[in-house]
Amino acid sequence: MRHSQVQQIVLVAAAFLWAVTGEAATVCVNSSGQGGCQKTIGAAVAAASSGDTINIAAGTYKESVTIGKTLALIGSDPNQTMVDATGLGNAILVDGLNNTGLSGVVISGLTLANANFEGILVTNASNVTITGNIVTGNNKGLQSSATGPVCPGIPSFETNEGDDCGEGIHLLGAQYSIVSNNSVTGNAGGILLSDDTAAAHDNLIAGNSVTNNPFDCGITLASHVPATVSGSAKPLGVYNNKVVGNTSSQNGLKGEGAGIGVFASAPGTQAYGNIVVNNVTIGNDIPGIAVHGHTPGQKLDGNVFIGNQISGNGADSFDAATPGTAGINFFSVSPVSGTVIAQNTISGETIDVAWNAPGQANIQRNSFSGEFGISNLGPGTVNGEGNWWGCSGGPTGFTAVFAGCATISGQVTVNTWAATAPK
Repeated sequence: MRHSQVQQIVLVAAAFLWAVTGEAATVCVNSSGQGGCQKTIGAAVAAASSGDTINIAAGTYKESVTIGKTLALIGSDPNQTMVDATGLGNAILVDGLNNTGLSGVVISGLTLANANFEGILVTNASNVTITGNIVTGNNKGLQSSATGPVCPGIPSFETNEGDDCGEGIHLLGAQYSIVSNNSVTGNAGGILLSDDTAAAHDNLIAGNSVTNNPFDCGITLASHVPATVSGSAKPLGVYNNKVVGNTSSQNGLKGEGAGIGVFASAPGTQAYGNIVVNNVTIGNDIPGIAVHGHTPGQKLDGNVFIGNQISGNGADSFDAATPGTAGINFFSVSPVSGTVIAQNTISGETIDVAWNAPGQANIQRNSFSGEFGISNLGPGTVNGEGNWWGCSGGPTGFTAVFAGCATISGQVTVNTWAATAPK
């Protein structure tokens, strides 16, 4: 599905939801205040009632906007309508932490730039739609220190974001929300879903271009230790999210970052049941797709990776290190079940898929061209049936080596394979 089609579908759905909520007014914004319009977006938000639409004329608005009610913020053109948050925390904060039950916010047609922390931060809200924006040059508060990157002043409820200032777009404890068809570039990292303040679940990340975010991943699904404000003693979970049809390239090149990452950070954290499908990940610092579980007692079950195009990414590092560049790397100390890696096309890597976890993985019907199609680096078992290994003879024996096929390392079950390349 093309990015423009994704945006059209999202905006039609948002308009329908808007219509069924009842009568709503339109509030206009332009920097001159002509025509009875508000001069700032913040003033328009204050003047608007729940359910209203705020139309924002072309111009640069030097402010930080906090939304605590159901509103649609619609810019005239993201190339001409900017929220410049220089010296401020966020360009836009959708504040469900202090407005319980916040739902139905729409943000579209804007450039969100130069914030100290996130360009757009959504906390504890549902049914938020972020579509057709440019999010660039945020995370300006990031500093280097003797112990690594730090972000002075970032809110304490962001429990794990001191080393990247929260990335360009951050769904923090968000549910049933859509981030689609945005350009996210030049931030510390790209798009982040996390569970510091509430569970992050049933969100859709679709059709975005996430490129050249130098210090972290392009798209990250990360379970963190809970913030005090959550009222929970246990991690809350990142689950049932869908990452579909995005391009994630050239991220993490000055720090460390995957094209798409699914991470559990501490004992008890859980990132499970997520679907990553039909994305393109190219030229990122660590593997195109990386899944990390570094301690016992974590949950990374049931994540599915289907139909992705992966090429030219880097090797993983530290405890999740791969012996060469890798397309997909799945590393976990805790047992894992229900993983599916299927129908991906992987090229330009030493290892197409690296598996290093106790438990069983189904790695099937992929197209491989690396030196190793599958490397089982750990104690688990791998079902590697039905893949294309770059030649008709399959991955084992001298024939495979002389024919230039991708091969296997470690315990991988391969009795059948595709005899022709997938079309």
